[in-house]
Formats: sequence, structure tokens, C-alpha cells
Amino acid sequence: MEWYEDEVLRVEKEAENLPYQPETIFYGSSSINLWNTLYEDFADVKPINLGFGGSTLAACTWFFDRIMKQIQAAKTVIIYAGDNDLGDGRNPVEVCLYYRQLIGQVRQRFGDIPCYYISIKPSLQRWEIISQIRAANRLILDVIDTDPNQHYIDIFPAMLDGQDTPVRTLFEQDGLHMTPEGYEIWTERIRNALNLPKLS
Repeated sequence: MEWYEDEVLRVEKEAENLPYQPETIFYGSSSINLWNTLYEDFADVKPINLGFGGSTLAACTWFFDRIMKQIQAAKTVIIYAGDNDLGDGRNPVEVCLYYRQLIGQVRQRFGDIPCYYISIKPSLQRWEIISQIRAANRLILDVIDTDPNQHYIDIFPAMLDGQDTPVRTLFEQDGLHMTPEGYEIWTERIRNALNLPKLS
């Protein structure tokens, strides 16, 4: 976990420098961290971007208490992670176990607030493990379905084309990280899940 230290220090400063007490936490991997328009896209729900590059669900649990220590009264948590766990060779059951652990940490710190999990995306770079991605998404959805305060945001179908393969224009050259077009899809899906008005 030492590999993440510089990123975690950066995220800690993010909370220190925010001019308001955040209400909506975005937490997870680089798909959150690299969301350049996140503060603009969700300005109406007082967001904070606590994503850190390369993060796994395992790392999200490991650093949770440290990263969240400055957040006093969050109303909502939105999570995207699991992608890198599978890329590192963890199996879908392990990914789901880390998800359950993370939700337990959220409950302990913030109580029974709504938690939203963004499904693991179907990326070009990780298409060879798409069956594991689908399996992890299914396992996590099964957990979410047992709790009315957990919610699943399924961005998976919207990122596929008519041949059920990832839409190239949604991804940067590395085939993993997203373009602004990809983030537009995420913004729409998340705002809809939160019952927020569409952005003009």
C-alpha cells in the first residue's frame, strides 16, 4: 500500500482546501480522480473528489479512515473501484468482499446514508477479463439488492456499441481512462440516480 502514499497525501489536501463542508463524497480509483469536471457537474450537491490514481477496492478500504477523517457529515457516498483489483489478478469474489468491507466502514463512520456503486466499466484495455468484470458486478449487485440504502448505477450498457464492444470514443488512447464523452454518460446516469435535474 506504500505505492499510494503520494496520491493519498494529495487527496488529504483536497479535503483541507475545500471551501465548504462536503455533502457528496466521490471515492475510488482514477476514473474518479481524473474527472476534471466533477465539481462543476455536481455543484448542486456539494461534492468532493476523493479518488486516487490506481486505487483498488482493497486500497479504498485500507485508506478509508485516514482519507475520511476530515469529512464530518456526508449525506451521500458514490463509489467507483474494483476495476484495478481485477486488473491486478484478484477474483470477483475478493472484489465483492472488499466492497462489503468498504460499505461497513461507510456505515460505521457516516451511518445509514445512501451509498451508490458505479458498475465496473467495460473498457477496451481490460476486455480480455470482461467475464470477470461482469461476475464482479453481479456479485456486488446481489449485495446492494439486500439493502435499501445501497444503490447500483449501471453504466455498463451505455458504454457498449451495437456489437456489444466498448465504444472507442469514450476512452483515451490507453483504452482504460475516459474521455469527456465518457464522463458525460456517467454524469447523466449518476444525476438520474440521485434524482437531480439534468444539466443544461
